[in-house]
Amino acid sequence: MIELSENKPVVRLFASEKCWIEGEALRQLRQNAELEGMEIAVGMPDLHPGRGDPVGAAFVSKGIFYPYLVGNDVGCGMGFWKTTLKAKKAKRDKWVKKLSGIEHPWDGDIKSWLSERKIASTLSDTAHGTIGGGNHFAELQVVEKIFCKKVFKDFGLDNKYLFLLVHSGSRGIGEALLRKHTDRYGAKGLIENSEDATNYVKSHDFAVKWAASNRSLIAHRFIKKLGGKYEPVLDICHNSISKIKINTETCWLHRKGTAPSDKGPILVPGSRGTLSYLIKPVGDQEPNLWSLAHGAGRKWNRSSCKDRLKPKCNVKSLTQTSLGSCVICENRDLLYEEAPQAYKNIDVVIKDMKSEGLIDIIATFRPLITYKMRQRT
Repeated sequence: MIELSENKPVVRLFASEKCWIEGEALRQLRQNAELEGMEIAVGMPDLHPGRGDPVGAAFVSKGIFYPYLVGNDVGCGMGFWKTTLKAKKAKRDKWVKKLSGIEHPWDGDIKSWLSERKIASTLSDTAHGTIGGGNHFAELQVVEKIFCKKVFKDFGLDNKYLFLLVHSGSRGIGEALLRKHTDRYGAKGLIENSEDATNYVKSHDFAVKWAASNRSLIAHRFIKKLGGKYEPVLDICHNSISKIKINTETCWLHRKGTAPSDKGPILVPGSRGTLSYLIKPVGDQEPNLWSLAHGAGRKWNRSSCKDRLKPKCNVKSLTQTSLGSCVICENRDLLYEEAPQAYKNIDVVIKDMKSEGLIDIIATFRPLITYKMRQRT
């Protein structure tokens, strides 16, 4: 842990010298630490610049909170499921042909799906169960290595079967929520217990619940196409605001691309061409604000990826990874933007957190099929 500022606001960075952190990300971290009411700002090893605010960071404030820090994808997170698909009988190429349409509206009974989960119907119903763009995906995975057999078994996992990881969020609901706030307040915060603050929290909580249901429906659609069944293992939200108590004082914890470490094990994805890690938070999590890295973190910004990679990589090479997995993505620009080379080394990110005494590694998972999107029609 590096104390960038020991006086209030406290600013901490959990990253080693081997984990490259862009200067702009540190500038954004410090800048947001100076916001009114801010007490602590923490950056994890996947820290990278965002649109004015850093991704891979957590903040604690008093008396006021900042919707702009959470951004436009409230509730975005990782869902993880165990399936009945046997690893030894995996049919990668055959399954790739079967997987399609998850970027399009579901043809099932969406109103019943939402009603069963006590979620109100909205104008965004047609987006429910769709992955979305950017870094969102659904990935079928096989167990690579088990580091802690007891925890793995106690968690109800079996390496004979395949697993599904889904990264998606609240789609247009989160975007509309942020726009409503910024149209009136810009990047300014909301005073706790004010009418607007209360209304925002209510809408925020709905978006978080909607996003979790969205991931579940994506899993349902994905596994159904392969003829299997599934059971939930975990679902972790990494974009949120929550009310917490620190030394009996009420505070607001903002997570922008950080996974909560107070809800049990976490699945930290790599970058479609690397392993993902199932980890268990350990030790005192207060210094890192009960938050951990949510992924590898970007190394290159999106606009520069195509120019960097096009001379070295063609489209076909980007749909086959060095681990033998297949990437379903027919959007060429997105293929370049989300190439594994555009991300930091997930092994270093995990090692940094382990060296800090924040986590134990339970197991690693290797990608088999990563679904992003077919060509839109």
